[in-house]
Amino acid sequence: MFETKISSSDDVKSLESSFDVIPHIWIEMSDGVRLSAKIWLPKEARVNPVPAILEYIPYRKSDAVAVRDHQNHAWFAARGYACIRPDMRGHGDSEGIMVDEYLPREQQDAVEIIDWISSQEWCSGSVGMMGISWGGIASLQAATHQPSALKAIIPVCASVDRYYDDGGYLFGAYQGQGLGWGGVMFGYCVRPPDPALVGDSWRDLWLARLEQTPMFAEKWLRHQLRDDTWVQGSICEVYEKIKTPVLGVGGWNDCWPNTVIRLLENIESPCRVVSGPWGHSYPNLSKIGPAAGFLQLALKWWDYWLKGVQNDVMDAPKFVAFIQDSHPPDPNPSNRPGRWIGEDIWPTSNVKAQVLWLGNNSLRHEPTGLGTTALIKSPNSTGLCSGEYMPWSGTAELPHDQRPDDSKSVCFDGDALQEPLELLGTSILHLKLSSDKKCGLICARLCDLSPDGSSTLISFGILNLKLRNGRESVAEVRPGELIDVKLKLNDTGWRIRKGHRLRLALSTHLWPMAWPISETATITVHTAFSRLELPVRMPNKGEEKFTYFEAPTAADAPPHLTLREPSGSRKITHDIRTGEIRYDIETDGGELKFDESGLIFGSDNAQSYMINDTDQFSARAEYRANFSFSRDQWSTSTRSELIVTCDAEHFFLKGCVSAFEDGTEVFVKNWDTKIPRIVY
Repeated sequence: MFETKISSSDDVKSLESSFDVIPHIWIEMSDGVRLSAKIWLPKEARVNPVPAILEYIPYRKSDAVAVRDHQNHAWFAARGYACIRPDMRGHGDSEGIMVDEYLPREQQDAVEIIDWISSQEWCSGSVGMMGISWGGIASLQAATHQPSALKAIIPVCASVDRYYDDGGYLFGAYQGQGLGWGGVMFGYCVRPPDPALVGDSWRDLWLARLEQTPMFAEKWLRHQLRDDTWVQGSICEVYEKIKTPVLGVGGWNDCWPNTVIRLLENIESPCRVVSGPWGHSYPNLSKIGPAAGFLQLALKWWDYWLKGVQNDVMDAPKFVAFIQDSHPPDPNPSNRPGRWIGEDIWPTSNVKAQVLWLGNNSLRHEPTGLGTTALIKSPNSTGLCSGEYMPWSGTAELPHDQRPDDSKSVCFDGDALQEPLELLGTSILHLKLSSDKKCGLICARLCDLSPDGSSTLISFGILNLKLRNGRESVAEVRPGELIDVKLKLNDTGWRIRKGHRLRLALSTHLWPMAWPISETATITVHTAFSRLELPVRMPNKGEEKFTYFEAPTAADAPPHLTLREPSGSRKITHDIRTGEIRYDIETDGGELKFDESGLIFGSDNAQSYMINDTDQFSARAEYRANFSFSRDQWSTSTRSELIVTCDAEHFFLKGCVSAFEDGTEVFVKNWDTKIPRIVY
């Protein structure tokens, strides 16, 4: 245990408050497995019990996310909250094995941890739960079990449907980048515990992880329909079980921008939501900005629901959204122009559906009545400008100028706007179409066209025609037969400036966002019967002055030395001789040495996506992740790799994990498997 002091980073006021940081304490589960937890404990709690905030994730409290954890939880601890960060079973310094995401045992562990926290002498009995990504989903899942001590939650950048958008299937199309998550995740699971915390058992725990951890991507790819594997743990199946007050936070540039509106529309308990310009990051720490005072908002939420403080947090609009303004395409993290707005109710009468009909490469306010068609057959490499599936605020993760992808698509452009057009919510595309094969993929992108010709991505959607009637079963596609399909695009908040134009771009590929289907299909769209439904919002008078967040703040990072600065690179290359197009991503997470523990932690990873425009079976994805851990005479590292290829009937997965101690390989495990293509 060590003592720490915190000072707020805002310029108005400096706050110092002492609390203890307990780097490791065992919490025993009902099956005997012990989970290691880190606690930020206010000194006052030993005399006057305080409420607690739980963040429950697998990402290693002692090293991988130690800086971020401290920046948030030390800030809350300084304001009278005990903060608890357990490592999930099979991760970090905890015992056990993780064999998949979000299993019932994982959810049971969360409930047991909440019960344990509420029974501690330093806890008042009231527990809140928060987290980003996995932690946000875990918060929602815990709420469905209704533990009595859980009084409120704050899920950030979470998902409500495991099949639809959580690491596996995106709009019914298997993501190339989602496969990478399956490859990376089994590499996350096999990292070693810290012997300074768990003792001599660390090596046995490590070897058990290495032996027993499966390759997650293999299981996910064997479940290509929305079966019980995906239904289990999906919040959308059990909205009615959430009785806990929810403050949902999301980002328009995140991979899961749809969650906050779904929460607002389906949860009956007290619910407020916020959607900002952020990527997959806490709003106060986001490099895609403007960053916001998330911690101050969260503190109000905790004060109200955990301490009974009568503040104004529930007087705020139900839906607070950042409306992004037209801006040039910029793949790098920066502040997006725009403004905050608030809607007191949702659905709101301020948003009405506006229909635009597809014409001859145009968007029209009235149907043409003409029997025109558009033939869509895109090169396999279409989509390389769409950016990262899950932007973290790193180098060039956001969408690039869409003109290269637009040139490979069939585009429908609206007239230059005479007045700004503001969108808030879900855009829906209704198409009457046919395919010349027994399959088909249709990809839609909404773009903001500037007078200078640049094209900025607003939103996108993907639909596998075999899943047009739902994702639980395969619908037959008969060559040449007309079918009606509905394609939902990702939710957005966007204001298109006067003089700009709206573009709808349709393609049959969006690589590597979606894996190519097994046959090259040409889609024929009958434009006279096809339309785009937009959620057009009418601004309210006076809302230009609406403010919601204070300036972003956080605790100082824990004392550490940067031994290697983080860095990254992205490049797209085209081999003229072979026709291969490569998208290579290198990310060096850097190397840190933590002052208190003496632990040195380093990481780096790489992704590569290869494809040839003349052969959809040339699609290939490669993933690599390396981690290193050392202190004094102790030195370990892990490496994970996954290579995915395909032919007309199968996916092929080759995976490997290896472990090293003092530079010598002590373990290696390989996978080489093929999986039938059921839907794709």
